[in-house]
Amino acid sequence: MKRIAFVFIVLNVSFVMQSCGIYSFSGTTLSPDIKSVTVNNFVLATAGGPANLPLTFNEKLKEYYQRYTNLKVVPANGDMVLEGSITGYDLLAVAPTAQDQAGVNRLQITVQVRFYNNQDESKNFEQSFAFYQDFPQNQTLSQNESRLVPKILDQIVLDIFNKTAADW
Repeated sequence: MKRIAFVFIVLNVSFVMQSCGIYSFSGTTLSPDIKSVTVNNFVLATAGGPANLPLTFNEKLKEYYQRYTNLKVVPANGDMVLEGSITGYDLLAVAPTAQDQAGVNRLQITVQVRFYNNQDESKNFEQSFAFYQDFPQNQTLSQNESRLVPKILDQIVLDIFNKTAADW
């Protein structure tokens, strides 16, 4: 009886997976026609921020596509193309206190992305992605920058990936 139940479950799962269309266990919904992605160099279009910020962002984006898809990262003419600029690197005072001081400081990074899907132009878009991390008011940005920037960039890369490859 257990064997029949197991076979029944396996057949049902395979039927459901096949009927759902394009699906993968990595969460991507990419068409099988898409084989490559090009990540053009993002530029720093704002004052402030580490000098290597665009390079770090580019490498994180390429690495994420290599790790979580079967796409080949190519230098030009990919089936999907990402490009844009880092348009914001802002230090903001938030959570005011009774002494008219900020209780928390916030580092926010904004990236303007242009996405081209050369297989399906209806998926093309231009959009800003932003994320932030807070740190205590009694600490400086230089004390926290090396810890906060990678976290912020990781979240922005995830948001871009979800918009382009997972269609979320």
